[in-house]
Amino acid sequence: MAHTKQAAKRHKQNLKARERNKAQRTAMKSAIKSVRRAESLDAAKASLPLAMKRIDKAAQSRVIHANAAARLKSRLAKRIAAGGR
Repeated sequence: MAHTKQAAKRHKQNLKARERNKAQRTAMKSAIKSVRRAESLDAAKASLPLAMKRIDKAAQSRVIHANAAARLKSRLAKRIAAGGR
């Protein structure tokens, strides 16, 4: 339990931020999964731009580290270039 007003406010802000971050991370992971689990190479290529956008958004708001975002994007692109799985 918070002992001061400012601690209570920070707790409330942290809870809101956690919800925002969780939603963004979930959206990013779902987009990545849609690329990885695509039935065909064309479907994977079609869903790749959305996944890249979600990864960039997560990195921009510091939900994930910038280097982690670059690594994820690189691995997805490499997988698509190799022909899917």
